[in-house]
Amino acid sequence: MQTAYPPCEGMLIGYARVSTDEQNLGLQLDALKRAGCQEIYRDTGISGTVARRPGLDEAFNRLSAGDTLVVWRLDRLGRSLGNLIQTVQDLEKRSVHFRSLTETIDTGSSGGRLVFHLMGAMAEFEHALISERTRAGMKIARMQGRALGRPPSLSAKQRTEIRESLARGVPIPSLAKRYSVSTATIARVRKDDDAPASGSTRRKSAYGR
Repeated sequence: MQTAYPPCEGMLIGYARVSTDEQNLGLQLDALKRAGCQEIYRDTGISGTVARRPGLDEAFNRLSAGDTLVVWRLDRLGRSLGNLIQTVQDLEKRSVHFRSLTETIDTGSSGGRLVFHLMGAMAEFEHALISERTRAGMKIARMQGRALGRPPSLSAKQRTEIRESLARGVPIPSLAKRYSVSTATIARVRKDDDAPASGSTRRKSAYGR
């Protein structure tokens, strides 16, 4: 039984995509034709994670106010939930509707618009939760004295060995190769070694007379 969608004042423009050349567009194309799409644009061998998709760009350029962009399934359009929602919002700004056949969503109806607003709210809520958990985890790590960020490329023992080797005149490139780090990392070890004494040492020399 075919789903009844609200009447479209403009054209129905279809978009189909498969991620690999081995996959077949037939199922999507057949569904889009049966849905009444007058024109269908396609991308073959392009992952949904790719930002620029020539077929989708062509479809967007073809769409005008009152038209409806039709896809077989939601994941054919969006690289992620956030990207999908942003794309549909961009279409709405141009007075273009969006329709997904499998999920029976059509933003040309009040119900379809409500679904997308709810999806957008859920995406924002999920993002806020992730950010909150990240901040909480960093706070706990700091309270427990754990170092944040990327671990150091050299241990304290290795840095001592490097300083001793530098003092003996071993070239920086040789040390970088030995410890599998960049020459800049070795140079920083020497720079740190040449740095002025800490504030506590300076205070001792200034007042310990």
